[in-house]
Amino acid sequence: MSAQNSAGIQTLLDAEREAQKIVQQAREYRTKRIRDAKSEAQKEIEEYKQQKEEEFKKFEAEHSSGYKKAEEDANKEAEVKVEDIHAAGKEKGGKVVDDLIHAVIDVKPEPSEKIVASA
Repeated sequence: MSAQNSAGIQTLLDAEREAQKIVQQAREYRTKRIRDAKSEAQKEIEEYKQQKEEEFKKFEAEHSSGYKKAEEDANKEAEVKVEDIHAAGKEKGGKVVDDLIHAVIDVKPEPSEKIVASA
């Protein structure tokens, strides 16, 4: 009976070692799968990020061109107004200067309305 017990114990010990090997392999496989899953997820994140960056650049290019056109239109309009101001200055500048000189030289003092009202 002792030999049978010894053989049974040895069989149990062998089975336990085999089970430990299986458990260790399962742990290693799980760890490997976790690493693989992380790297796959990181790749997907990078691809998604790159895709969104490209979409943003495309969106920005489409919409910033509208701002450039509006800026160009505003600059053209401003140039036209500046030209109008220069033309008006050339046309009426001499008369304005003459009117200013005349107003400074030909002084006609008049008493204030308060002084006239109190008198």
